[in-house]
Amino acid sequence: MNFIKGLDVKAHEWLSNGPPSTWFRSHFSTKSKCAILVNNPVEADVNTLSTDSWRRIKSLESEPNDSPCLFFNGALHSIAYFQEHGLIILSFDVDDERFRNIMLPQDYLNGHNEVVTSSIERLAVIKGSLALIVFSNYFDAIATKCHIWVMREYGVVESWTKTSVPVHSVKNFYGYTVNGKLLIENANRLVSFDPKSLNENVLAIEAADWMGHTDS
Repeated sequence: MNFIKGLDVKAHEWLSNGPPSTWFRSHFSTKSKCAILVNNPVEADVNTLSTDSWRRIKSLESEPNDSPCLFFNGALHSIAYFQEHGLIILSFDVDDERFRNIMLPQDYLNGHNEVVTSSIERLAVIKGSLALIVFSNYFDAIATKCHIWVMREYGVVESWTKTSVPVHSVKNFYGYTVNGKLLIENANRLVSFDPKSLNENVLAIEAADWMGHTDS
């Protein structure tokens, strides 16, 4: 797998006073562990449920960022910035408790200044594969195009494939359903958008704080 070499980190700082007080951005629980990915600095706080013990694993290379997290393939994933490598996907494996880094699509990186006059960048899972979804604009704050990169083979940068489709006035992105539709905010309405047919279906929810993911 095309992880950046030399950046795997397993530096444990044992916590003696119970759970950490740092501001967390995302967490995930398994049958044996609870993992919390925190910001400033970027690190993971892990609780072993059988012993109720906390430990902290630091990512020594990544700088603080505000990208939302995604749990996939046993790991938390977030878009992060490395001074040496630029933007990457930072992953934290809950089982082996290591940070790893996955390269973003090269055409995304090459066109970052153009494409990301972007209002929205999110990681997602599309039909069992890791994906990057970018809503871009060129003139104002309302997104007018959706770029979808799908990593067909996890960890292999050459397996990224791209699709771009036009969208109408996207203000926010909330998730990707298992039947292949995007949940987006459009003119203060929650809309189900099919990137293949370009059909939109306005859902019967308005002016609400919606959940960030869906299972159907």
